[in-house]
Amino acid sequence: MPLHPYGTRLATWKRLTEWPMVIASVVFLGAFAFSVIQNLRPPDDAVAEAVMWVVWVLFAIEYIVSLSLATRRRRWFVRHLHELAIVALPLFRPLRLLRLVSLISTLQRAAGSALRERVTIYLVATSTLLVLVSALAVLDAEQNAEGSNIHSFGDAIWWAFVTITTVGYGDFYPVTAPGRLTAVGLMIAGIALLGSVTATFASWFVERIQQGAVDDQETPDTPTR
Repeated sequence: MPLHPYGTRLATWKRLTEWPMVIASVVFLGAFAFSVIQNLRPPDDAVAEAVMWVVWVLFAIEYIVSLSLATRRRRWFVRHLHELAIVALPLFRPLRLLRLVSLISTLQRAAGSALRERVTIYLVATSTLLVLVSALAVLDAEQNAEGSNIHSFGDAIWWAFVTITTVGYGDFYPVTAPGRLTAVGLMIAGIALLGSVTATFASWFVERIQQGAVDDQETPDTPTR
């Protein structure tokens, strides 16, 4: 029986490609961010578009090789439909930034075996990634739209922070369909992250109380005279 659920060859391939794909994701993020923040339009965005298409090809190759190496291809295919969507639907190209999740996994392993440390790193990294990607996505959709009020990266970052925390000041808001879809996704993610943060703090608080109770039980009573 292989140690990896989909075979040792796939495990080896994933281990070898983990950091190269993280780097490719960061390159894609940089090209996408530059194109959006500079508000580049054809043909001025040719270089950024070329970089993003090269990264897309790398993603496609990585997906095809992973599928071919998996011992349980049907199961692997079903459980990685999001990767298929990222590769097969160019309209969803910002979703390729989800490849940065591999960086989050790497940071989790570096944090050690403590579950709370991994959860904390996951929350911080995921929140940062969500805010950045959502800000870029909404700015890309809104900055040239008629009637839009989000015209700069600063506006988009502020909107993303307000939205993910579910505060909703209403000073900036999307008016396009892609922008509103981004807002819906960010709000759902924000609610989930806030729940995770609350659960993490509650777990820490309960653990401290239990540890204090154990310490009290182990401390011998001072004899009275």
